[in-house]
Amino acid sequence: MSVLRLRYVQTVMKNGTPHYYFRRSGYPRTTLPGLPGSAEFMSAYQCALKAQPPEVGSSLTTPGSMRALAIAWCASHQFTSLRPTSQRTYRRLLDGFLDQHGNKSVANLQPRHLMVILDALSSTPAQANALRNVLRQMLQFAFERGWRSDNPARDVRKLRYQKKPFATWTESDIAQFETYWDIGTRARLAMALLLYTGQRRGDVIRMGPQHVRNGHIDVVQSKTGARLTIPMHPELQTTIQASESGHLAFLMTQMGSPFSSGGAFYNWFSECAAKAGVRSGLSPHGLRKAAARRMAEAGCTPHQIAAITGHQTLAEVERYTKEANQKQLATAAVTHLGRPKREQNSK
Repeated sequence: MSVLRLRYVQTVMKNGTPHYYFRRSGYPRTTLPGLPGSAEFMSAYQCALKAQPPEVGSSLTTPGSMRALAIAWCASHQFTSLRPTSQRTYRRLLDGFLDQHGNKSVANLQPRHLMVILDALSSTPAQANALRNVLRQMLQFAFERGWRSDNPARDVRKLRYQKKPFATWTESDIAQFETYWDIGTRARLAMALLLYTGQRRGDVIRMGPQHVRNGHIDVVQSKTGARLTIPMHPELQTTIQASESGHLAFLMTQMGSPFSSGGAFYNWFSECAAKAGVRSGLSPHGLRKAAARRMAEAGCTPHQIAAITGHQTLAEVERYTKEANQKQLATAAVTHLGRPKREQNSK
């Protein structure tokens, strides 16, 4: 008879009856019901295998505290099913929050307490609203799991502020950058990748020779998960061929390795833009908007533009191409206006 051997399964005999446990270093011991191979046993075993390790020091966490709730939420399917970029962002926001409020009681939290916390971040309202979003999700988890009888963040409003959109690179800005940085330089390659693929900086730094197939670049956007196949623009192809790129990524640091993060690339590219003498306030994201603007000016439809940029809604595309659309519409309006006909006097 075959014996079912499973990793981390411990058998303990009690009064002649076997009891089964999932024992794994760094994880709490989990009881496995039924007999090995049964549906209930295998279901519990698979859940134990997929469980995330507890946070270091979680055994010292006060029961019912915000830190205890955060640990439970981060181990849940609701959190682990998020994209890795979202998980990193949420953890970063939570770390700052828990440093100040980790030991406070979940049960005693009131909407007015949340407003005080958000008001303290009013100098960075976007960060405050991002934290509000994370807390709403975590406190909804608390409500659904019986930690609370309500979600105190449900009716807490966002901080209102005037958003400052990323400035779009003009043709003059692009020409000035390209005049300073010749084809063959890393800065020129970075601009070409941003401008001729229309992608975000986090996706551009991951592009490499392995993503080029039959004259196209395959992209899986880290923010949305959208899969795109983008035709290689001749200007981009020429720039790549003239540049020294690595085998893992087109864009490499001076140390010969891919950029570690979008933030590191942002800082480097901003320095390149400053050396080129372009106006201040321009960012890599502004080149993504410039790519959309160029396509709109060339007469591309919002659907065609979204096929390149990967935007999920046409409203997002229209926001990116607002300036170009206004120019086109105004030109068409004046063209249609023509010269007004003079009224003829009746004789």
